[in-house]
Amino acid sequence: MGEVPVGVAIAIGGGVLGLLFAAYLAFGRVMNQDEGNDRMKEISGYIREGAMAFLGREYRNIAIFIIAMVVLLMVGGLGWGTAVAFFFGAACSMVAGFVGMRIATAANARTAAAARTSFNAALLVAFPGGAVMGMTVAGLGLFGLTLILTIYWKLHGLDLAAADIAGFSMGASSVALFARVGGGIYTKAADVGADLVGKVEAGIPEDDPRNPGVIADNVGDNVGDVAGLGADLFESFVGAIISAIVIAHSVTEIPTGESISYVCMLAAVGILASIIGVFFVRMKEGGNPQAALRNGTVGAGICFVAGAAGISFGMFPQFGMNYFLATVGGLVAGMAVGFVAEFYTSGKSVQRIAEASQTGSATNIIAGFGTGMRSAVLPLVLIALSILLAFSLAGSFGIALAALGMLATTGMTVAVDAYGPIADNAGGIAEMSHLPPDVRKRTDALDAAGNTTAAIGKGFAIGSAALTALALFTAYREAVVKAMQATDPTFTELAIDVTDVYVLVGLLVGGVVPYIFAADTMNAVGRAAMGVVNEVRRQFKEIPGLLEGKTGVKADYARCVDITTQAALKEMVGPGILAVAIPLVMGIIFGPKTLAGVLAGSLISGVPLALLLANAGGAWDNAKKYVEEGHFGGKGSDTHKAAVVGDTVGDPFKDTSGPALNILLKLMAIVSLVFAPLIIKLHGMVANLF
Repeated sequence: MGEVPVGVAIAIGGGVLGLLFAAYLAFGRVMNQDEGNDRMKEISGYIREGAMAFLGREYRNIAIFIIAMVVLLMVGGLGWGTAVAFFFGAACSMVAGFVGMRIATAANARTAAAARTSFNAALLVAFPGGAVMGMTVAGLGLFGLTLILTIYWKLHGLDLAAADIAGFSMGASSVALFARVGGGIYTKAADVGADLVGKVEAGIPEDDPRNPGVIADNVGDNVGDVAGLGADLFESFVGAIISAIVIAHSVTEIPTGESISYVCMLAAVGILASIIGVFFVRMKEGGNPQAALRNGTVGAGICFVAGAAGISFGMFPQFGMNYFLATVGGLVAGMAVGFVAEFYTSGKSVQRIAEASQTGSATNIIAGFGTGMRSAVLPLVLIALSILLAFSLAGSFGIALAALGMLATTGMTVAVDAYGPIADNAGGIAEMSHLPPDVRKRTDALDAAGNTTAAIGKGFAIGSAALTALALFTAYREAVVKAMQATDPTFTELAIDVTDVYVLVGLLVGGVVPYIFAADTMNAVGRAAMGVVNEVRRQFKEIPGLLEGKTGVKADYARCVDITTQAALKEMVGPGILAVAIPLVMGIIFGPKTLAGVLAGSLISGVPLALLLANAGGAWDNAKKYVEEGHFGGKGSDTHKAAVVGDTVGDPFKDTSGPALNILLKLMAIVSLVFAPLIIKLHGMVANLF
């Protein structure tokens, strides 16, 4: 019915290019490397088997939710277009997670084997392993979205319904929330359980093969920080693109087809920039892996800026500068937020927490929590400035472009973040395979860099959540106006006045939602970790010779894997349902004004809370590593024990509750946008009853 804009076709090609590059990395840079000796292959096999088994069970549970949502979308009268887009978005996210984790669990032993040679050799296996996840996320996200956009455009042309495309984002968001929560609960329950009994009570090293929870811990790194992370940033990436596409319908300066074409081409340039950025990651022996990874991030950003300039000025001689500056402003703000996270999770910030550990666990936790609170201040200022700049340049569309700019190099951001669990696993395999100490020293250095770069990635994701949720909030207001005009043609605007009691109630309720969500996910980690603690204690007590390391005596790793799997799958249901139910219930009972207040309140409280949790957790983790390097008494000292306690507290902060909050904010916004017509219809029925 409509001719598809050329930019959409180019974006499909960009998505395919990303997927082809992911395949090249997988088979040309990872799978053809040496796996090491038989012991290394055996341990890697345990990790891969546990990770893929968890992912399969998690996806089966998510599939039930997806089917239920498809039925709700159809029964609720939102149409087959939204339902199909929702299903396709969820399916693409799940495929990306599967591919990424498959390669990550193959790269761990190969990284350990390469570490026997040099730092650089290990980095050049671990980083491409993470880059497979990154390029699969970006490539499949852009390809899947633009493919379904092409099909719907052919059917409907410019009459394309916003809810149809938004359904794709809602599918991705649903998978992301369950994957982040489920994977986060798994990884931190296993990590906390293994550390509390192994390192604190028994005094044995991290990743010691005597610890029954050690394989579950290594499995958790993958399900939380590879599959969970991939689903998280897949959702962020497509959410940013979709918010810009939806708002493009209201852009008056240029035709809608051209604005959508512009958005899709920016995303395609971001993939190309990420591919180029991968080649910037190089390091000499004895060099700084963190600097090498930073070079890749900055290099990708510079390439994107150059590409965005060409597209902006080439397509829009009149408005190009405004759109370009709004987009680049988002990218710069994202990088700045990331580097602020790096500052608070490394260097002197970490050393101060380690120093505070000399007087016990309490002072360690006070110092870490204070660091996390302070780390939230500057990012919020930067995000606010980028919003003001973007809005002044291009209105609501500018805010959406800023979000897209912040996430344009998602392929590189995910690559840098997903590399961390591979390096962590490589260290565990080196320890359990009794490789020389210098191998573990190299993998630990790579892992420490990964912890800091993970904080940068989380900063990107949280910052983009603020911008994307704000853009989706604008789209929600427009959807409400359109739905209301079906019965009241005079309705022109959904006024949001904080003195309106219905809006104020929404703000208050929305403000506490992130706290409820964070509390539920942290308590879930605590409950699941108790099961691991009890099991590890039982095995140390009941298996003769296990704790002493007697030859031929092995821990029952599978039992801990099974305990954490069951607990994570059970505990992820409540928070997942909460994110969907709250906007529906509040909107249907109290109306669209109150729901707008809920979305605004959750955004205002959720972003700083997410930054606090993510950065405090990263700082505690690196403070522990700083002590383990030999400072303040080193391993086994009272300072070390206090630092381990702080790290254990920070685990669910940085890897479960913090990262999941940014998905919560966007999922609530996208649910409100998609279900806006149904919410208004049902609210009218409820209002008539009273």
